[in-house]
Amino acid sequence: MRIRARSLLFLVALTAGTFFAVGLAETTVIGQDRSSGSRAESTPKTPWGAPDLQGTWSNTTVVPFERAKEFGNRELMNDTEYKKALDQLLARNNRAGRDSREINGQDIRGTEKDVARAYNEHWFGDKPTDVSRRTSMIIDPPDGRMPALIPEAQKRISEKREYLQALLQGTSGGRPGPISPRRNEPSPDYNLDRMNRSDGPEDRSGVERCLLNSLPVILQAGPLTPDGRPLGNFGGVMRIVESPDSVDMYYDIGQGTGFNRTIPITNRPHLPKDVHQYWGDSIARWEGETLVVDVTNFSQKTNFRGSRENLHLIERYKRIDPTTLQITITAEDPTAWVKPFTFVQELRKNADKPNMVYEGGCHEGNYGLLGMLANTRAAEKAFVEERGPDPALQDNATGGGDE
Repeated sequence: MRIRARSLLFLVALTAGTFFAVGLAETTVIGQDRSSGSRAESTPKTPWGAPDLQGTWSNTTVVPFERAKEFGNRELMNDTEYKKALDQLLARNNRAGRDSREINGQDIRGTEKDVARAYNEHWFGDKPTDVSRRTSMIIDPPDGRMPALIPEAQKRISEKREYLQALLQGTSGGRPGPISPRRNEPSPDYNLDRMNRSDGPEDRSGVERCLLNSLPVILQAGPLTPDGRPLGNFGGVMRIVESPDSVDMYYDIGQGTGFNRTIPITNRPHLPKDVHQYWGDSIARWEGETLVVDVTNFSQKTNFRGSRENLHLIERYKRIDPTTLQITITAEDPTAWVKPFTFVQELRKNADKPNMVYEGGCHEGNYGLLGMLANTRAAEKAFVEERGPDPALQDNATGGGDE
């Protein structure tokens, strides 16, 4: 697997996965214009008669999660727009990237920005080479954009952002000023961000601590900014194995942060509301040729675009032709967004070869995290002994402001 940029470690999350929707009257296809009326072939069946979704699936085409405002309610680009987007992607692929020792024409050698780049461009070599004609993954609301956050969620996120900025105050990646007194305050939420402090494991990001990816997972050819610009290469694959009473999904994505879901096909109720799980409580059922997965009971250790323990997902998996798996999701959380939204992606079937997907291992949390904490204690000791700078005035969160 390729290693993603440090500045994107907690986008996911992004960053990121698999998505499904409720009540769609028609199948909406992402990445292609199938308005010609062509119909998918009959879905292959397992020996016990269920739709066969098994195999290893991946995505190599860039699709913006949100739609750029200039497209309005248009779901597809025209030929001119598509060519422009493709040219921009290929031009970006030809840049020096992280091998460059300059940012905006300034030599950064010997600075925090240079050191913070860590991995060179070699680790981002599998760059996407195509873009979708789709203007966004989001298909509802019609404008293809995220619903607004409710005021309480806006306040919650704003408070966390201000707290993170306070810890950066006086560093190369923060605003000018002395060390903020807030440096000794606990995080206002369960921390999953890269804050500028290393007093304990909880000060570091979820990915650094090997909390793995959370749901929903985006198998995207390249993470994108809100206006659709690719920022790197997430890559990744999903392998599905079925049995008569369950479906197993293994995600091999990111930097050793893949994980496994075993989803029962059952009519049992969800777990009690006071029981919270990292990947939630998933219950599956078949609706014709579509596998529908209802997911609730998340914990505060997961975060999807401002939603945490109250996130509710309805995932729909459907094989729309022999080589295409369409995954649509509706995400709902009245404590985060003013209304639900629906987004979709398509995955392409990989060749059926044994042992194509291997279990990943997140060694950063096993070894790197110990190094971060030990290094900070050593830097503090050196500062007290007047042998080095104050680590509180060093940027260990943003890479010295490097985007």
